[in-house]
Amino acid sequence: MSNELTSLVDLLDLERVEQDIYRGDSREAVVPRVFGGQVAAQALVAACRTVPEGRLPHSLHSYFLRPGDPGAPIVYTVDRIRDGRSFTTRRVVAVQHGQPIFHLSSSFQTYEEGLEHQEPMPEAPDPETLPTAADMLPRYAELFRGSDVPQRLMKARAAVDLRYVREPPFASAGEPREPRSQVWFRTNGKLDGALDDPTLHICLATYVSDMTLLDSVLLAHGRGGWAVGDVVGASLDHAMWFHRPFRADEWLLYDQVSPTSQGGRGLGSGRIYTRDGRLAVSVIQEGVVRVPRGQD
Repeated sequence: MSNELTSLVDLLDLERVEQDIYRGDSREAVVPRVFGGQVAAQALVAACRTVPEGRLPHSLHSYFLRPGDPGAPIVYTVDRIRDGRSFTTRRVVAVQHGQPIFHLSSSFQTYEEGLEHQEPMPEAPDPETLPTAADMLPRYAELFRGSDVPQRLMKARAAVDLRYVREPPFASAGEPREPRSQVWFRTNGKLDGALDDPTLHICLATYVSDMTLLDSVLLAHGRGGWAVGDVVGASLDHAMWFHRPFRADEWLLYDQVSPTSQGGRGLGSGRIYTRDGRLAVSVIQEGVVRVPRGQD
């Protein structure tokens, strides 16, 4: 694995404080607060560690309550709501400085056969034909007017190889487009040996799922987002459904659309497909999307 992926895996390896209480480190993201995908992934890790063997997450529903402090650890308390014959339910509260910053409910299921259907995977170019972040970001250096945004983006996403199918919002500000964005992603290295755990693949996809989901909202209005300073935003809630097995270290297509925005909020809906066309994950998120005063 790359050093960056090793660091991310370590970040998700929570310390057990006592039964059903875990502690995780936090680190600064691109903006000066804890990245929402980190909190969601760590909370899911905490829940997974209290679940009977053989049961994997099939859904999570969560709310971001307060900005996280990247300079302080986060304590995760797990509530064992129910252990049924087929399903398990857990609730997790993430706390910093004595206050809850995040709340997650997750359901787990023992594998079973059932009816199968899915919507087909949308068309997208092969990921190998698309530029890496290291190739793409220098093209838009003039947009950032000498700021360190490109460097912060590279550092925050170094553990993930994420490739935009079309230009990202910051590269097309001022030009409204169809409210749809696609990215291919995979971890920057293979998960082998003891790390080849289905729950880790799921938690890593949870981490990545918060990176680009609201891009489609920005595209609809020709806004570049926080990166160019024409939008102020933050995640409000986040829901995921895990349909089929997948590997986070193999290419996944994240197809994202925005059906609506209103009231200072925008809704993003995403579907994650394996390269061979299986619908693996569905994602929905609402976030604050505000235009700074003087720019509306």
